[in-house]
Amino acid sequence: MPKKGLVLAVGLTLAAAATADEDVHGYWLSEEGTAQIELAPCDDDDTLTCGRIVWLDEPYDDDGELLRDTNNDDPELRDREVVGLRIVWDMARDDSRDRRWDGGRIYDPENGNTYRARMTLAEDGETLDLRGYVGIAAFGRTSTWTREASARTLD
Repeated sequence: MPKKGLVLAVGLTLAAAATADEDVHGYWLSEEGTAQIELAPCDDDDTLTCGRIVWLDEPYDDDGELLRDTNNDDPELRDREVVGLRIVWDMARDDSRDRRWDGGRIYDPENGNTYRARMTLAEDGETLDLRGYVGIAAFGRTSTWTREASARTLD
């Protein structure tokens, strides 16, 4: 292989590796281990990242029905199933900071509240700090999610 081709091949390989290490798309286990969230490009804008719940450790209510979004402020949305619910949206890659996504929102179905959000991917790509806050990020809470190789299935 000519020298120029080798340099190009190595450069492309390194660029692909750097991109893979900084990719938040995939499956993540919540800090408590009670939910798995899939992060993927948003349906309406693939430059942004969204996330939905794909698995819960206790997905059913006392009647054996899938849990519903009963704590939502909007009564018309309270019948939505929690599994499949979009809880992260509009997270934009922050080009000024490595491994940071910002400007999005996160919804907590346990209390029905929506918060501003930002995400920071660890250097090894295996954990993700997701910070939800009201107003400024200093007044918020960070939850650390752990990357998982594949989707879990409901029991």
